[in-house]
Amino acid sequence: MGRNPGISLTEQAYGRIEELIVTLQIPPGQAISESELCELSGFGRTPVREAIQRLSQQHLINILPRRGMIVTDINVETQLSLLELRRELERMMVRAAARRRTSEEQFQFGEMASAMERAAEADDEEAFLALDKAFNELVGQACRNPFAESAMEQWNPLSRRFWFQHHRQVGDLPRMAALHADIAWAIGAGDPDEAGRASDVLLSYLTNFTRAALDAGRD
Repeated sequence: MGRNPGISLTEQAYGRIEELIVTLQIPPGQAISESELCELSGFGRTPVREAIQRLSQQHLINILPRRGMIVTDINVETQLSLLELRRELERMMVRAAARRRTSEEQFQFGEMASAMERAAEADDEEAFLALDKAFNELVGQACRNPFAESAMEQWNPLSRRFWFQHHRQVGDLPRMAALHADIAWAIGAGDPDEAGRASDVLLSYLTNFTRAALDAGRD
């Protein structure tokens, strides 16, 4: 795979392994070794080992002493608990981002909103998944609160993986992308009230989506 000299090898290894787990190419419950992750990601032991520690902190990998590693299962109840926290914290973050975003970030949010709308029109899940990650990173940066940004980094992969597993069954990708675009437009416009309102609409949609996934699993 191609390397980006502007990004550390650890960050690149993490990004590649996280993508493999989030998109279920390494499925939940699978036992995996460090050497296998090196082979799958194309990176050496040191950056992969450091990436594993980060993935463990994000609850994507369980490290079992003297027994190797296992990719964590996807749990609907855990996701509902996470959404309770996300509703409050993301509302605060997008409101802060609308107040504090720079002129460059204003432009980036506009580009992000347009890209989300294109993904919605094309029903393009790969484009949306990449945009969702970039959107959360941009919100975290623009809100100028490192503690909130760290919290978002912690839960984002779990949420993206949950969506990827269930969206074909109970989701609506165009609606999901359009709701993200609404938040991005509001932040770009510097409107904290509208950004907060749009965030609440998105979290209500995600809560309904998660409950629908739970109901589908019971059928």
